[in-house]
Amino acid sequence: MEGIDHLADERNKAEFDVDEMKIVWAGSRHAFEVSDRIARLVASDPVFVKSDRARLSRKELFKSTLKKCAHAWKRIIELRLTEEEAGRLRFFVDQPAFVDLHWGMFVPAIKGQGTEEQQHKWLSLANKMQIIGCYAQTELGHGSNVQGLETTATFDPKTDEFVIHSPTQTSSKWWPGGLGKVSTHAVVYARLITDGKDYGVHGFIVQLRSLEDHSPLPNIIVGDIGTKMGNGAYNSMDNGFLMFDQVRIPRDQMLMRLAEVTREGKYVPSDVPKQLMYGTMVYVRQTIVADASNALSRAVCIATRYSAVRRQFGARDGGIETQVIDYKTQQNRLFPLLASAYAFRFVGEWLKWLYTDVTARLQASDFATLPEAHACTAGLKSLTTTATADGIEECRKLCGGHGYLWCSGLPELFAVYVPACTYEGDNIVLQLQVARFLMKTVSQLGSGKAPVGTTAYMARAEHLLQCRSGVQKAEDWLNPAAVVEAFEARALRMAVACAKNLSKFENQEQGFSELLAELVEAAIAHCQLIVVSKFIAKLEQDIGGKGVKKQLNNLCYIYALHILHKHLGDFLSTNSITPKQASLANNQLRSLYSQVRPNAVALVDAFNYTDHYLNSVLGRYDGNVYPKLFEEAWKDPLNDSVVPDGYQEYIRPLIKQQLRTARL
Repeated sequence: MEGIDHLADERNKAEFDVDEMKIVWAGSRHAFEVSDRIARLVASDPVFVKSDRARLSRKELFKSTLKKCAHAWKRIIELRLTEEEAGRLRFFVDQPAFVDLHWGMFVPAIKGQGTEEQQHKWLSLANKMQIIGCYAQTELGHGSNVQGLETTATFDPKTDEFVIHSPTQTSSKWWPGGLGKVSTHAVVYARLITDGKDYGVHGFIVQLRSLEDHSPLPNIIVGDIGTKMGNGAYNSMDNGFLMFDQVRIPRDQMLMRLAEVTREGKYVPSDVPKQLMYGTMVYVRQTIVADASNALSRAVCIATRYSAVRRQFGARDGGIETQVIDYKTQQNRLFPLLASAYAFRFVGEWLKWLYTDVTARLQASDFATLPEAHACTAGLKSLTTTATADGIEECRKLCGGHGYLWCSGLPELFAVYVPACTYEGDNIVLQLQVARFLMKTVSQLGSGKAPVGTTAYMARAEHLLQCRSGVQKAEDWLNPAAVVEAFEARALRMAVACAKNLSKFENQEQGFSELLAELVEAAIAHCQLIVVSKFIAKLEQDIGGKGVKKQLNNLCYIYALHILHKHLGDFLSTNSITPKQASLANNQLRSLYSQVRPNAVALVDAFNYTDHYLNSVLGRYDGNVYPKLFEEAWKDPLNDSVVPDGYQEYIRPLIKQQLRTARL
């Protein structure tokens, strides 16, 4: 069975150029070539093997992670990899580790909040990994509410130092990745107090461990917070706790790009606009949306390939059974997730452009579009991570019982991914930030201040509040203008309805609190409109390759019409469409599933994931699932012996009725 492509028939059905789709997915030919080369480099290196993760103890897993990180850094230096190539190498190693926080949070924090002098001093060390850093913000008692952090940094003018202190148990730093066992330094967020006044939360660079023997410095208590969900999964990361007992640091270790404290203890805000911090936030959230498309596409790749391999029922007269992927129930659950993976990929691409645009505007001191960019990225982070976490779990269910096996790749993928719904902003809290922005935008309609960016459609409020969808037959739902107008009408009407309900309350904050659930739904409607409109905008670009655009077109309308079906109550209750038009949308959706069906395996092949990266017996490229499931089963330590340990003590006495019972 080795060497046979069990999915060859599926691949031969493809109606488009898969190699061209790979380039569309990667973003460019250059990006594809870099990814492809680095993925193969990682897959061929025995140090990066990961199929044994479930069988390792926490200590063994952590040590193997350290080994992989050290080996990855060695390869980066030996091969003189560019920053882009090094980033792809860490991505394909695919094991959560301290380096994720070092490069993803510690270094950007110093770049964004440090002065030029501070950047020169600290980044020269961090970029060579002579120091290893983490981002210590979240506390035991406060996560989303950053302004509620309790750690203090009190300036002592006598010694020209800040005194970092954890005044309560709930002020312990809790969760930062890399903190538990590895980081030598941290950017610590604490309340700045000078001359008896609290100036709020600021960042400070604090050394945590000796650079000689790695022991914690005096008056610092630090450790790992313990085992997390799943086997392997995020347990390779040393999420930590940290407490300070009057720890002193030099004054110049306060990150001083936005404000400084003078030698005399005077707090002086700098000329640099505070809005610059938005640029970093947009960047981080853009990477999270890109990660969502990576994780969801990985799960969908596994579920699609296995759905084509697996056969169940439908055999007649001893014939072959039906492929699971041919059942409409399977298509109805799987294909919208396939479409979502592509949708999130393209909205992530657009967010990269937005980050560039925001950065350019910030440098020109143009802050007009910042609140909209902040709301947009917050909402898309929330929408894509929630849909991805739910989608990975749905893919596990789509694989039936075998999806529950660790070697399917799906349980670990879920356990690794699901924290994304909480870190960098709890998803519900983020949607409420979007809702606040939408309420403000609605309140300004008619004031002469035109809505910008993704809220520009609200300028046509008069039309959108009155318009009726012109859809008369199923094919009309393939008209981009008809789809966008239905989504715009739904989003605007939900936002306006919330604003009207808010106006009934004398106290606006009380009203906001009372209407939280409705406000979240209005924010989600707005964010889904963004994803749909950006997918449609992608289709307006020049996309080459035989049949590529047609497949993307099908996926775009599957995404849009499935959302319409899933949130039908919104569309009907706002009169954005009629029940008859909803029925036509369902008819069109069924037709689109039939068109995607022969292309499904090829569409996931376009992700270009190696078997090493997928780490899934069910999602193997060659579809040789059943023999490999047996191979994995035999590797389990329980199968090291035919008769299990404990037989003589427990099983035999039970069978032979020789269990000794205590006399009462």
